[in-house]
Amino acid sequence: MKGLPILDLAIIFIYLVGMILVGVYFSRKNKNSEQFTKASGLIPGWAIGLSIYATFLSSNTFLGVPGKAFGGNWNAFVFSISMPLAAWIASKYFVPFYRNTGEISAYTHLEKRFGAWARVYAVICFLLTQLARMGSIFFGIALSLQALTGYSMQMIMIVMGICIIIYTVLGGIEAVIWTEVVQAVVKTFGALLILYLIVTNMPGGVSKIVDIGQSAHKFSLGSFKFDFINSSFWVVLLYGFFINLNNFGMDQNYIQRYHTASSSKAASKSIWLCVYLYVPASLLFFIIGSCLYAYYDVNPDLVQSIKHQVALERLPINSSATQVLNLERTLQPADYGDKIMPHFMVTKIPIGLVGLIVSAILSAAMSTISSGMNASATVFSVDIYKRYIKPDVTEKQNLSLLHLATIVFGLLGMIAGIAMIGVKSILDVWWELSGIFAAGMLGMFLLGIISRQTKNHEAITATIIGIAVIIWMTFSSLLPPEYEVFRNPLHKNMIIVVGTLTIFLTGIFLTKIKNRKLKTAN
Repeated sequence: MKGLPILDLAIIFIYLVGMILVGVYFSRKNKNSEQFTKASGLIPGWAIGLSIYATFLSSNTFLGVPGKAFGGNWNAFVFSISMPLAAWIASKYFVPFYRNTGEISAYTHLEKRFGAWARVYAVICFLLTQLARMGSIFFGIALSLQALTGYSMQMIMIVMGICIIIYTVLGGIEAVIWTEVVQAVVKTFGALLILYLIVTNMPGGVSKIVDIGQSAHKFSLGSFKFDFINSSFWVVLLYGFFINLNNFGMDQNYIQRYHTASSSKAASKSIWLCVYLYVPASLLFFIIGSCLYAYYDVNPDLVQSIKHQVALERLPINSSATQVLNLERTLQPADYGDKIMPHFMVTKIPIGLVGLIVSAILSAAMSTISSGMNASATVFSVDIYKRYIKPDVTEKQNLSLLHLATIVFGLLGMIAGIAMIGVKSILDVWWELSGIFAAGMLGMFLLGIISRQTKNHEAITATIIGIAVIIWMTFSSLLPPEYEVFRNPLHKNMIIVVGTLTIFLTGIFLTKIKNRKLKTAN
C-alpha cells in the first residue's frame, strides 16, 4: 500500500492536531518552571496512574510484544508478572522518600549521600536510557507507518517528532499527563479492535487459535529450570523486577509524576492503578501475537511478502534473485515478528478503522516520547545547568532553557531512532540497552537508601567495580574464540541483575570492613 485512503488520513490528521491543541491549551498556564515540571502538584492520582500506564504501554509494547509472541512464546510476559512486587516497594518506600525530599530531580539526593560524582553518573545513565527508549519508539512507529504509507522511515520520524515537540514544549508536564490520559484510552481500544479483527478473520475462530498455539507451545512462559544462560522464566522475572524497581525508584519520568500529585497517598495509588491496567493490557498484546501466529499459520502464503521484504533489507542492493530467495527460505518467525502487525493492518483492516488503529499506535509512541523529552529537559536543567553552569539562573531563563532542552532531546531521540533502522527486534534492543544503563544507578540508589553507614569512598569503589562488571558482561561476547573462557556465560538480561547486586553488595561489604577496622582501632 503506497498511501492511506483519505478517511484514514483525515482521522490521523485530526488526532495529531488534537494533541497539538492540548499543548496550546495548557501553554496558557506554563508561566514558570514549577508549572512546566510539576503542574503545581494539582494533578489527580487517577490521571497520573493512567499517565504512567500510557508511558509503560509504548509502541515497543504495541508492536514489539506481538512480534515477540509471534516469533516465540509468552516468556516476555513474565516481565509484567514482576511488576506488583516492584510497585509495592515503590509505593511503600520510594514515593514517601521523594515526596519528603521535595526535590524535582530523582538524582539530587545522590549528591547529598555520596558526592557530585554520584549525581553526574546517574544523570548520564538516565539520559542515555531516555535516548535509547525514545529511539526505539521512534523506530517502532516508523516501522509500522512505512508499511501503511510507503513513506521513508526517516521522514515519518521527523514529522512525528515535530508534532510531539510542539505539544510537549507548549504544554509542559500537565499537557504530557492529560494527553497520556487520552492516549491510554485510545491505545487500549485500538488493541481490542485489532484482536477482534484477527479473530473474526480467523477460520475456526478462537478454538482454532488455541489449538495452533498449544501445538506450537506459544503460551509457554519459558523454562522453570534455574537456568540463567537462556531466557528462562527466572531470568525474565529477575530482569523485570530490577527494571521495574528502577522505573518506579530511579526513572525521572515516574519520579516527576509523584510530585504532580496532591499527596503521597494519591501518588502511591497512581502506581497501583498503572499495575492494575498494564498487566492485563500486556497480556492482551501477547494474545494478539499468538492470534497472528495462528492466522498466518493457516494462511502461509500471506507471509511470503514479509519474508521477501526482510530479505531485501538484509542483503546488499545488488544481490541476485536467487540470493534473495535462498535467504527467504531460512527466515524464521522471530526474524520478521515486528513486521507482522503492520502487515495485518495493511491487508485486513477496513478503511476508516486503519486510521483509528494508526492513531492508537501513534498515541503509544507519543506518550512515552513526550514523557522522556520533558523528564530529560528537567534533569538537564536541575542537575547540569543549575548545578554546574549557571546556579543563579532566573525564572524566565530557566523556563526558556526547559523549552530549548525539550527540543534538543526530541531531536536526539529522532537521531537515535534513525540509527536503529534495521534492528531485528525492537523489544530485544530496548531491553538490552535499558538493562545496561540502569544497572549502575539502581545499585547505587539502593546502596544509598538502605545502607546509611556507607559513605563516599565505599560507594565510589563499589560503583567502579560494578561498572567494570557491566562492561565485561556487555562486551565479553566480542572476545575472540581463544578467549571464550572469559566470556559472560549468563543471558544478557542478567546484566542489570548482576550489575545492581555487585554495586550494592560490594558497598555493603566495604562498609562492614571499614566499621570493623574502626572498632579495632578504638
